[in-house]
Amino acid sequence: MTVRRKILTVFGTRPEAIKLFPLIHALADDTRFESRVCISAQHREMLDQVLDIAEVVPDHDLDLMTPGQTLDSLTARALVEIGKVLDDERPDWVVVQGDTTTVMAGAIAAYYRKIPVCHVEAGLRSGDIHHPWPEEVNRRIVGSFAALHCAPTDTARNALLRENVDPATVHVTGNTVIDALHWVAKRVECVPELASGLADLEARFANKRIIGMTSHRRENFGDGMQNIANAVKCIASRNDIAVIFPVHLNPNVRAVMNEQLAGLDNVALIEPLDYPHFARLLDISYLMLTDSGGVQEEAPALGKPVLVMRETTERPEGVEAGTAMLVGTDADAIVHETNRLLDDEAAYAAMARAHNPFGDGRSATRIADLLASA
Repeated sequence: MTVRRKILTVFGTRPEAIKLFPLIHALADDTRFESRVCISAQHREMLDQVLDIAEVVPDHDLDLMTPGQTLDSLTARALVEIGKVLDDERPDWVVVQGDTTTVMAGAIAAYYRKIPVCHVEAGLRSGDIHHPWPEEVNRRIVGSFAALHCAPTDTARNALLRENVDPATVHVTGNTVIDALHWVAKRVECVPELASGLADLEARFANKRIIGMTSHRRENFGDGMQNIANAVKCIASRNDIAVIFPVHLNPNVRAVMNEQLAGLDNVALIEPLDYPHFARLLDISYLMLTDSGGVQEEAPALGKPVLVMRETTERPEGVEAGTAMLVGTDADAIVHETNRLLDDEAAYAAMARAHNPFGDGRSATRIADLLASA
């Protein structure tokens, strides 16, 4: 009788859930594994939206989110509570994805118990420990001891090799976010009402080019967020565009954006979107303004140029391929590059038609096979 490997997947935020649900599905459908799921709920509402759509039911919900929580208190609580789950489950492998506090704490808790860690989306590096903050250090910590590194691209793999990670443990798998995007697109085809909530805005802005926007990075709080808001206010003075902005729940984002952008005729400040609606926003947008990491991967899969409102990116592949451009948080730079893409058809086409370097939609299957053979 073949003994199934017990895999415990640990995550806590909406982006992690999006990028891990294809792998959770693959593990659950594979007779080689016993799949278990633990969530920290570092994000609550936005995380639950993805779990519902993806039909993932956690075996352990730690519900760690508290108002105004600090990074050190979250880290301490996550480390202790995930450790209790590990002692109860005794998995053969722990899977984490990306670079959140939950990822770092979950991986360390596994390391303390000598449980091997599989790091999905391994090897992303910006080269600056303060951008993105604290994610850059989180991913470096996990990369220092993970037993299996699932790098999305050759660039990520090479970053790990430069850090003297054992080459035998590093595998280029593509990024599971492309798997997720393909999956949700098929779901929406079968059940269109899953993404019908933007219909009123689509009708309202029918004669305009839509700019999709996200902004939530911690290192942009303060002046950076203010600059981004000022840039959008300037861009919104154009009559031929509309901005649809699902505003992050963090008050550091909401207060600034509401003060600067609320009431503008062609700016829609809306609540955070579930994943099908976000995929729909990507689809109807002419271009994306974002400081998100995942959007840099998702938008090019649909042929949408991305202007990245950050000083650095841990996803240089998109910049090198021409699908994304770093514009920082200088308001004039954001306005200039947005207007250039709106007014210069050749510049727009060069970005829209560039090859997406982040995956082919089969990453989860590759990772499952690696876990079976490791």
